[in-house]
Amino acid sequence: MARQNTATTVRNLISDTVNNRGYMLWDVEYVKIATEWHLIITIDKEDGITIDDCEKVHRAVDVLLDEADPIENSYRLEVSSPGIERELKNDEHILFCIGMPVEARLFAPKDGKKNVCGTLSSYNNGKVEIEGEEGKTILDKSEISKLSTVYFD
Repeated sequence: MARQNTATTVRNLISDTVNNRGYMLWDVEYVKIATEWHLIITIDKEDGITIDDCEKVHRAVDVLLDEADPIENSYRLEVSSPGIERELKNDEHILFCIGMPVEARLFAPKDGKKNVCGTLSSYNNGKVEIEGEEGKTILDKSEISKLSTVYFD
């Protein structure tokens, strides 16, 4: 619970700064990796993220975090891109990825399938529409255990 609150606090603290620099704040995670705590800030933009983009955001949010000091223990700050294959965790993520290839893993089989792959064609009122080789599949967001973009070579 505390980790989620830390991530939410940091998200609220840095979101305007990240957005004002032309980036989308994709995710904020506060996790323990081995023996160290990591604050992982994931950013995106239409034409992708470079190392320079990560450095700019790192410098900007580092100042905010130092001033506000929202995290009691020491941690490692990381700023990164969500990558080509990324989990779509919220409505904003889903809307951003319309037109991209996706895989939806389902909690229970639908039409005999536990996974649906294709192009994310629309998202409206909690309904995810995926255009696949076998036609359109419309899923309620509550049926999906994990929705991710996929890369086909």
